[in-house]
Amino acid sequence: MPQPAGRDIAPAKGKLGVMLVGLGAVSTTFIAGVENVRCGSGLPIGSLTQMGTIRLGKRTEKRAPKIREFVPLARLTDLVFAAWDPFPDDAYTAAKKAGVAPSRRRPASIAW
Repeated sequence: MPQPAGRDIAPAKGKLGVMLVGLGAVSTTFIAGVENVRCGSGLPIGSLTQMGTIRLGKRTEKRAPKIREFVPLARLTDLVFAAWDPFPDDAYTAAKKAGVAPSRRRPASIAW
């Protein structure tokens, strides 16, 4: 059987919108984690696309680049968040209530 032809994947361009349903602990933790990585304060632990690898060829060839280096995905700096929630709180207020953002003061570098 003939091998299927390969596909060209164009690089991601521009911003990528991420729409979240609800601004509870899970959504605000996700946003806070991405912002933490963007600011250089943390690593994207748990992110398959940022930390995971893909094996190319046989195991003995030891070719396993990170997925983000192999597939032209949007960068974390290109993510833009939006959310819908029945409560009127903005993302930062919701993150404080969920205990995932510091309650001291709103970081100026983060556009919550």
